[in-house]
Amino acid sequence: FRQAFTIMDQNRDGFIDKADLRDTFAALGRLNVKNEELEDMVKEAPGPINFTVFLTMFGEKLKGTDPEETILNAFKIFDPEGKGHIKADYIKEMLMTQADRFSQEEINQMFAAFPPDVSGNLDYKNLCYVITHGEEKD
Repeated sequence: FRQAFTIMDQNRDGFIDKADLRDTFAALGRLNVKNEELEDMVKEAPGPINFTVFLTMFGEKLKGTDPEETILNAFKIFDPEGKGHIKADYIKEMLMTQADRFSQEEINQMFAAFPPDVSGNLDYKNLCYVITHGEEKD
């Protein structure tokens, strides 16, 4: 998600606006995007589109892809005691060595968006909530 946001934030000011969207469409080969279409896209956000708003909007669009319980169950494999968190070093090792392996860059992006706590634990319950609901729990 961080990489997608960075790609769309063409002017690198930390926000996605109409000009950024127009430039993103141009980079994808669509040059004649109507101003109204861009305005409608920007109006979907509750305010300026920074990374947090972007994540929230993406989460809302992703609802229905996988239920929260399905994603939680995938993480619970690594948390047999049911603590709700996993050692960041452990999940990093698993993601980089098993199945569809993550690159170091992908790991860095994940931890940038969801940093481990001071004890080095990744709160996967909160991560799953954000993925499926688009915003952090209060």
